[in-house]
Amino acid sequence: MKKKWSDYLWILSLTYLILGFFNILFAWLGLLCFFIPLIISLAKGTKGYCNRYCGRGQLFGLLGGTFGLSRKKDIPEWMKSKWFRYGFLTFFLIMFLQMLWNTYLVFTGVKSLKQAVTLLWTFKLPWHWAYHGTIFHPGAAQFAFGFYSVMLTSTVLGLITMALFKPRSWCVYCPMGTMTQLICKARHHKSS
Repeated sequence: MKKKWSDYLWILSLTYLILGFFNILFAWLGLLCFFIPLIISLAKGTKGYCNRYCGRGQLFGLLGGTFGLSRKKDIPEWMKSKWFRYGFLTFFLIMFLQMLWNTYLVFTGVKSLKQAVTLLWTFKLPWHWAYHGTIFHPGAAQFAFGFYSVMLTSTVLGLITMALFKPRSWCVYCPMGTMTQLICKARHHKSS
């Protein structure tokens, strides 16, 4: 089967992670991974982004499938359950709001810039080499550090579940996937 341009979006996901390692301000590009799925689900009522354009899912499929880094076992039923997916989405949104609050505090001068990436919402990793000051307010950098933390954490979780289970197991409980699914359900309920 002939490959399409959309089959290579995994390169963008990998490039994003690499760029953020060297210059944290590239983390802002990750907003595309937040807004595009929501726009597609709102406009079309489908999970088209998840099924076709998600570079992270493609990356997990490539590493776990093509390169065989997955045990290819079924994901446990509890990870597929609504309570886990909605609970993880809620937790994820709370952590995202906390990141926005910290960004706000830096923008207002209440807090100073923390040049660290927080992995798995717990481990603070020094990341000072990725930021050397710019014409932008330190709050812009604080948002980048926080957003990169979210993206790196979700990638690590995806890699762990890819290795333990099927390659795209992350997609089962991905917060963006859960949000787009809720939007699609609401759209179909409204139209029926």
